[in-house]
Amino acid sequence: MQRPFEGIRIIDATHVLAGPFAAYQLGVLGADVIKVEHPDDPDQSRGSGPDWDLNRAGMGTYFLTQGSNKRSLTLDLKQAAAREVFKRLVAQADVLVENYRPGAFEALGLGYEALSALNPRLIYCSISAFGQGGPRGGQTAYDHVIQATSGIMACTGTEQVNPLKLGAPAIDYATGTMGAFALSAALFQRERTGRGQRIDLAMLDVAMMMMASHVTAHSRTGRPARPRGNDHEYATNSAYPTKDGMVMLGASNLRQQKRLWAALGRPEMAKARNEDRVADRDREAAALREIMATRTADDWEAFLQSRHVPAARVRRMDEALADPHLAARGLVHRFEAAEGVPGPFAVPVAAFGLAHGGPRVDAPPRPLGADTDAILAELGYDEAARAALRSTSAI
Repeated sequence: MQRPFEGIRIIDATHVLAGPFAAYQLGVLGADVIKVEHPDDPDQSRGSGPDWDLNRAGMGTYFLTQGSNKRSLTLDLKQAAAREVFKRLVAQADVLVENYRPGAFEALGLGYEALSALNPRLIYCSISAFGQGGPRGGQTAYDHVIQATSGIMACTGTEQVNPLKLGAPAIDYATGTMGAFALSAALFQRERTGRGQRIDLAMLDVAMMMMASHVTAHSRTGRPARPRGNDHEYATNSAYPTKDGMVMLGASNLRQQKRLWAALGRPEMAKARNEDRVADRDREAAALREIMATRTADDWEAFLQSRHVPAARVRRMDEALADPHLAARGLVHRFEAAEGVPGPFAVPVAAFGLAHGGPRVDAPPRPLGADTDAILAELGYDEAARAALRSTSAI
């Protein structure tokens, strides 16, 4: 069954996590993704991760995460010959994704105006820390710097221990996901108008969208979100110690909190209004701490879920990955080995499935430049021309 983006060619001139993840998400949905890297200064994610043997081989786990279903082309875009190759590539492409410092591609003559003149149907997606304009437009950042800038760190942690960085590079992957959404929207629009366009995607904007409810609340109260740790304004929507770990309760709405208190044998604690829940929070929390300490976290999870009360034992990542439910969902694809990667590894595929033509990993991540010669041949460069490019170190 044909996947949504089969026949779409994406030029992935990105590095680190957010940009590569955006292109990867379209790649698992069938797009032909060509990753373009400098031959001597490739994507830094190739050297990042806990396995130093892979890092030294240029196949670090950060790169493997979003490297599947892509071909690898090396070009030194500071050289005129390589820029001509890039332009020929873009002329035949549907999408270009780049996440260099704003203005960097324009300085090379590869900005939106120049490339859209070559290919009016081109969708040119620029991903940056702060966007292509504005007072911060020329500044650079990574995930954790954006967390600091946006206010996410300040509202993460507890009243005693804050600010705290999130434990995963959530801004990067949220930006990549938002990038895939923006590209999908632009491709759909192009089907109606026949015109390509520029996408300006900023990590800071994504971070603010991730705090959307906090942003709106602040607009009404003028108060910034404060760190609450594992507690919520509703006691029945918070985490508590058990006999052997912690359980996170999710009795958020009035119906759920009523079911929770009934299941715990304390129906008189249920409230008819959310205001009353907030007012009685301390008493509710004290009761829940006492009750939750009487069983194990697994026992509570099974007991409460069977009564339609959201609840879960707080798990480590290795425990979460071992859950048979994830295998049933097909979330992770496992490779037994790949070129440049001896031994098994696994990568996430996509967070959704389709009834037909859904996301799929077809090919493992490629070593640096592994497909350069084949791609140049597809572009019409004969052996002599390819040899000339190699001799100039442009590829």
